Amino acid sequence: MTPDSVVDIIRHALMVSFWLAAPLLALGFAMGTVVSLVQIATSMQDTAFSTIPRLIVFLFGILLLLPWMLQRAMSYTLALFGDLGRYAR
Repeated sequence: MTPDSVVDIIRHALMVSFWLAAPLLALGFAMGTVVSLVQIATSMQDTAFSTIPRLIVFLFGILLLLPWMLQRAMSYTLALFGDLGRYAR
């Protein structure tokens, strides 16, 4: 196994993890922005009000995106294990 192949495996793993996390992070960012705007408009600075809606959005996002996330993770894992003979040299 050459250093180039190790770097390629790690780079690909980081890209897959980025693309798996990006939709959930975008949902959390969008909900955080909405909650912040509502807090600014109403002058309510309760921590539960800012946390609970984000947690609910994350839960629904995970439930909605879980099949897609599992498919992406499984395809990466199968590709990695399928090329294991090539990496073992």
